[in-house]
Amino acid sequence: MKVALAFDHPRWEEKHILEVITSMGYKAVPIPLRSTSLDLSKPKLDANVVIQRAISSVRAITSTSYFAAAGVPVVNSLFTQLICDNKVLTDMALSRAGVPRPRTIVAYSEEEAMKAAEELGYPVVVKPIQGSWGRLQALAKDPDTLLTVLEFREAMPSPQFKVHYIQEFVKKPNRDIRAFVVGGSVRTAIYRISSNWRTNTALGGKAEPAKIDSELEEIVLRAAGAVGGGVLGVDVVEDPERGYLVLEVNSNVDFKNTYRVTGHDLAKDIVEYAVNLAKM
Repeated sequence: MKVALAFDHPRWEEKHILEVITSMGYKAVPIPLRSTSLDLSKPKLDANVVIQRAISSVRAITSTSYFAAAGVPVVNSLFTQLICDNKVLTDMALSRAGVPRPRTIVAYSEEEAMKAAEELGYPVVVKPIQGSWGRLQALAKDPDTLLTVLEFREAMPSPQFKVHYIQEFVKKPNRDIRAFVVGGSVRTAIYRISSNWRTNTALGGKAEPAKIDSELEEIVLRAAGAVGGGVLGVDVVEDPERGYLVLEVNSNVDFKNTYRVTGHDLAKDIVEYAVNLAKM
């Protein structure tokens, strides 16, 4: 069994996955995408399955399409990656599945974005429709702040910033939950704790083990299924009145801090899932 791992730069997670592939008795096939070229006229790969770990969504999606054309299954699938790469597409998938989430409005101009915020009520959160680690998000507590944020967004060259994703601010405790799904089960979860409204560990949030109750498990699995399943990180907030609300679903999850605080080795889960997928 040859298990390939596609990546940009090998972080702790990618190095650990390669170690686990070998320790489980499989042949590890590293694919460093930044030093790889793909002949699109002849899709070919000497591997039974690929674990996609590229940080760049463009590299991940384009290389995944190549591997799939070569007849090699990829974790995660192209469908799942495409849905998770865009918050609007993710929201629509969650909506169809009846997954509870914060109220969100997408606007295509400053004027409409200001109207959306008035409808939602301040404060509101403005997010890019693509991106991770809480970057380029802004909390607008009043119209003047929102207008400033929107002016900066409109001045950016990327067309994605002309799509204004305006979301209600959930009055959560000083934490959110990252639950990890592999296949059809929730393997582990952490609280991400911070006094800042953004709790991402990449921005300094503290990780602690989280309790997985039956309600959280049900919502997380529904969210994972809505985007096609696979290896996913589901971000959940706790609303004091509505309970669990799903913020987003991530198709390329970091788990170094999770391993450190829970002792659960997601790399083994990921490799086992990939191998079983290859055997189907």
